[in-house]
Amino acid sequence: MQELGKCFSKSLTRYKQFIFIRRGALNEAFRKFANKTSDAMGSPWAFIAAVVLILVWAISGPMFGFSEVWQLVINTGTTIITFLMVFLIQNTQNRDAKAMHLKLDELLRGVEGARTSMVDLEDLSDEDLKKLQDEFQRLRERSPNLVDDDLERIDSELHERVAREKDEGLAKAKK
Repeated sequence: MQELGKCFSKSLTRYKQFIFIRRGALNEAFRKFANKTSDAMGSPWAFIAAVVLILVWAISGPMFGFSEVWQLVINTGTTIITFLMVFLIQNTQNRDAKAMHLKLDELLRGVEGARTSMVDLEDLSDEDLKKLQDEFQRLRERSPNLVDDDLERIDSELHERVAREKDEGLAKAKK
């Protein structure tokens, strides 16, 4: 009986590994397909092809007597394409949003004085996000010139740096 339990346990472990590998392969294949399709459908050529298809459909109307079947063809085609594209676009946007969050998290961790508690804001509830938004609104109201002052400081530092590098470049050219 114990041997049967070990055999069952091994089979279950192999099955779980198979499912995990298959799911990972399926996710990777869908990711690649979604990215390539999204790139292709967002290109000018895809737009031109869609316009040409609609023109061909419109021009063919008199040949089919503007029948219900003629209208059904474009309605069905556009509905199916739209339905499928929603999933592809959502997948691509989800990946882009995750990558953007990770990049911003890395910046927050790397900037001295930044509140690292803000790293995983996307996991907060809507109420907590609203509280945080209200806090930043109060900060802006208390110091409305803070952003302007920082921009002016950065601009003057940039001008000083460019002038210094220009002077250094002239000094090297004279030597």
